[in-house]
Amino acid sequence: MSPDRARALDYVDKLHQLVDQLSAPLEVAQGPARQCRRGCAGCCVDGLSVFEVEAALLLARHPALFTAGAPHPRGACALLDADGACRAYADRPYVCRTQGLPLRWAEAGPAGAPVERRDVCALNDPGGDHLVALPAAACWAIGPVEQRLAAAQALATPGEAPRVTLRSLFSTQG
Repeated sequence: MSPDRARALDYVDKLHQLVDQLSAPLEVAQGPARQCRRGCAGCCVDGLSVFEVEAALLLARHPALFTAGAPHPRGACALLDADGACRAYADRPYVCRTQGLPLRWAEAGPAGAPVERRDVCALNDPGGDHLVALPAAACWAIGPVEQRLAAAQALATPGEAPRVTLRSLFSTQG
């Protein structure tokens, strides 16, 4: 493994730890309404893709899972076990670490000016009205971490930003 690739994997690992630290208060703020827990796999859909550098970290940390294990049947995330729990939870990708949180991002509005958008798992906001009342600081901002992941990918493979599906990591595609 090249020194740049090793640094990129270490960076992604540290970035995941930072995401966990920064997202913990948002999880606590959701309180008892938060439905995310072991076995809740509604957000764990098939076809999720991650930067190759995140996939490489999963492969390095869970070699037996990907060489000898079989993916979860199609229709749900390949990393799930029969009970709906993630088999690589401690090393799950960034997208999985923020699932269930109230999310916010900016996109171009009708006149080109940025407009804030928000989303949250319907299980965590069943009435659908809590999300709009949240202060911005109570939502996970989409964008900054994705930029850092792209930078780590560029360090690992300059000039490329390949994404891979989690299912494609398994030797047996299932």
